Amino acid sequence: MIRVALIPGDGVGPEVLPVARRALEAAGAGAGVEYSFEELPWGADHFLATGETLPPEAEKRLKSEFDAILLGALGDPRVPGNEHARDILFGLRFGLDLYVNLRPVRLLHPDLCPLKPRPDGARRAIDLVVFRENTEGAYVNMGGNFKRGTPDEVAINEDLNTYKGVKRIVRTAFEYAVERGRPRVTMCDKANALAFAHGLWRRVFAEVAAEFPFLKTEVEYVDALAMKLVRHPEHYSVIVTSNLFGDILSDEASALVGGLGLVGSANLHPGRLGMFEPVHGSAPDIAGTGTANPMAAVLTAALLAEHTGAPAVAAVLEGAVAAALAEGVATPDAGGAGSTGEVGDWICRWIERSA
Repeated sequence: MIRVALIPGDGVGPEVLPVARRALEAAGAGAGVEYSFEELPWGADHFLATGETLPPEAEKRLKSEFDAILLGALGDPRVPGNEHARDILFGLRFGLDLYVNLRPVRLLHPDLCPLKPRPDGARRAIDLVVFRENTEGAYVNMGGNFKRGTPDEVAINEDLNTYKGVKRIVRTAFEYAVERGRPRVTMCDKANALAFAHGLWRRVFAEVAAEFPFLKTEVEYVDALAMKLVRHPEHYSVIVTSNLFGDILSDEASALVGGLGLVGSANLHPGRLGMFEPVHGSAPDIAGTGTANPMAAVLTAALLAEHTGAPAVAAVLEGAVAAALAEGVATPDAGGAGSTGEVGDWICRWIERSA
């Protein structure tokens, strides 16, 4: 049995996560894999009612009682500083040492790509994976303000990079490429401007790449890669980069396959408890409208299944989303007219028929 901690969170999270749960249970039943769920209340409602973001024993309990965390989304305009979201999301990423943020980006239907056809007339075939370092970089919140609120204010945020942290994310990206038969690993940096921090990335990448001489490797500056990503996305297979650049590039890449409603993500430390969350955020502007796309949550559940030892379940979930898109069953952001519930029901029925 796979034990899943369910955190619906804020905004559209409580709308899309039930679809992911139903889909995971249906696909698991067909493959002989059982999932148990416990819903945890952590989010804006809980914070506003109690003042608590995470209970003191949260990390210990998650490690001992669960195999995975399925997170809907965090962020609520009632908490302008988003301190609850920061404490929960970053707290779990850093506290559980989930140093890999894995973001697969695959075009599931050719009509969803906003790019014109390739020069040879062929339809786009985008299939890449971004490995974003998840526990270092610009998101560690090191820094501060001096003379805050005055004309002389100074604001500093540090970009923290360690040899250990860089090497383990780079090595994980290479190992993934080997396991999945992917031919190329691209490292993205800005070493011409950030010579110390990203010079470390370059040296470590060369060191690890030497152990995998059978793979194609390349290093690109982030501005050049951002441009090439929209011109020749098929070139890329595995991209490994820093926390900040990975956040930006993975969102850019998602726009090439239909948007954030069609991309899942996983926060991983290989061999340990992982946290799985769609990348679209809480989207408070559409919360309660019934238009939130549940496909990213289902694809996130597929990543959960894959990384908890059930690749057959993952394949069924991905197949259900692709089948829905092929039939034109989608929410407005993906070119359809369905509601969250209608699209979710269609996906779950497809899974049950395929079991």
